[in-house]
Amino acid sequence: MEHKGLVIFFLTWVLSGFAVTAFSQVPKWKQAEIQGDTLYKRQEFKDAIRSYTRAIELNQTKDKDSYRTVYKRAICYYSIGDYKNALKDVETFEPQFPNVPQAKILKSFLYRELGDDEKQLESLEAAMELQPPDAELLKWRGLLYLQKDNYVKTKADMLLARQLQDDSEIETYLGMSYYNLDQHDSAFVSFNKAIELDATYAPSYLYASSMALEEGNFKLALEYASLNLRLDSQSKEALFYKGIALVELDKKDEGCRCLNRAFYLGMDEASGYLTEYCFEVDN
Repeated sequence: MEHKGLVIFFLTWVLSGFAVTAFSQVPKWKQAEIQGDTLYKRQEFKDAIRSYTRAIELNQTKDKDSYRTVYKRAICYYSIGDYKNALKDVETFEPQFPNVPQAKILKSFLYRELGDDEKQLESLEAAMELQPPDAELLKWRGLLYLQKDNYVKTKADMLLARQLQDDSEIETYLGMSYYNLDQHDSAFVSFNKAIELDATYAPSYLYASSMALEEGNFKLALEYASLNLRLDSQSKEALFYKGIALVELDKKDEGCRCLNRAFYLGMDEASGYLTEYCFEVDN
């Protein structure tokens, strides 16, 4: 999932309400902040950081609203990939505005980039407690639950997300949760729904093919893999699944050709099947 656009959107919360009529009469710290806002809108993030830093240094009031400048600088740090400094600014801002979900969502993005899944989930959950259900956030949290093998919570989030908006990604995650909860029929209903919603979304075919293989339903696995290969004839995963299905269906020549192509496209797992069923791996 791509989240950076959502983070940029959240900056509008702190950029509102600063219209002025006489710039020269505005305090110097506020002038620096307004310059930072202008630079931010131009996506000149490093210069915006310098302006916001100057505003922070000049502002001696230290009232609650002055911390908005710190939040703006955090957004800019995020935008240039300086996640540690962005996190420091968010943690400075957050105690002043503990009920602002945008800050907690930004923390989730930052922990995601820093590879801390536990804190990412913790911040996301805290943000979601402060606002109405949102399909994109439910999808994000559901994926984190899925990665932690918490299929019950993944299923719950995807079912709620589906009530708000349905798309192929939601249906695919739902299918994965159903499958891992041994609700296999429901899983394939969701995978098929994902394909119906977006026939170009490859993961739905791949997960469905993989899970059909696990069930021993090789004809179904072959069908999903073949459909994916119509979208991308060089998909190493689809070639791998198709090769396994064909070999299991006693179509070894064609299956070995698929496995061989998958192997040379970088699917190392194909080597074991090639050795077992096709007798050799070309070097």
